[in-house]
Amino acid sequence: MGNKKHIIGIIGQTATGKTKLAVELAYRLNGEIISADSRQVYKHMDIGTGKDLNEYTIHNTFIPYHLIDICEPGEEYNVFRFQQDFLAAYHNILAREKQPVMCGGSVMYIDAVVSGYAFRHVPENPKLREQWKNLPDAVLTEQLKKLKPLHNTTDITDRKRLERALEIALFEQKNPQAEFPKLPFILFMPVFERTELKKRITTRLKERLQNGMIEEVENLINQHQLSVKQLKYYGLEYKLVAQYVNGELNYNDMFQKLNSAIAQFAKRQLTFYRKMQKKGVTIYPVNGNLPFDKKVDFVLNKIAGTID
Repeated sequence: MGNKKHIIGIIGQTATGKTKLAVELAYRLNGEIISADSRQVYKHMDIGTGKDLNEYTIHNTFIPYHLIDICEPGEEYNVFRFQQDFLAAYHNILAREKQPVMCGGSVMYIDAVVSGYAFRHVPENPKLREQWKNLPDAVLTEQLKKLKPLHNTTDITDRKRLERALEIALFEQKNPQAEFPKLPFILFMPVFERTELKKRITTRLKERLQNGMIEEVENLINQHQLSVKQLKYYGLEYKLVAQYVNGELNYNDMFQKLNSAIAQFAKRQLTFYRKMQKKGVTIYPVNGNLPFDKKVDFVLNKIAGTID
């Protein structure tokens, strides 16, 4: 159907059924999935990241996926690497005359490839690190704020991340770079009313906790030597479940805090997508309450009308 150079994107808030819809579309369009999730790149982080790998086999057919399970726990992965990996996967899929289907909810990663932001590899600068050694965090934070807006507050809550963020900002100031290539996207976002989405989040969280998410975190700590402090950078589930495993929270407090935090996260996701739309990015809403086949038909008809 249409020009396979276009990337069909199923994006949106957590717990809206993106994977199931994307996989069905890939099946119908002879396509493959490119994951746009900042945590699904990590091996051994399956339940907490919602990989749902069983969903990639439908109608007795396995749908190939890319950018899932490509890093070891503890390895650094960032927007720059995602852009490069995304491009490689995109061209790989096109070379085999398949349809690329992007699926995910990591808004910074999605915006980076849709809007074509310039990111690059920035080497460490030992001389700068030495100069900063005796400076308080507040001074470095002020320097960083003067150079770039703070999209990610975790950059200023950890000394190493703060120094790295400042290092990157200074490098980019002195070394401007051409933009990421402009790629053709057709984006769709399943949407639910807020109250219903909260119910979906709660139901999914209960299922994940009952089906091994706690054991997954224990395995990351015991078998892969990730500390409770490290796990906080892998998302809300890993942060709070790790605190429960470490005895810092009881089960009920962990569940309530996590349920509330995921709902707040979903709200921030929606805000970011709306900002993308205000910048001129077209995102077609898909009524989450439609029967699944109707959702698929809606997307396929919109694709046909947009490309053909």
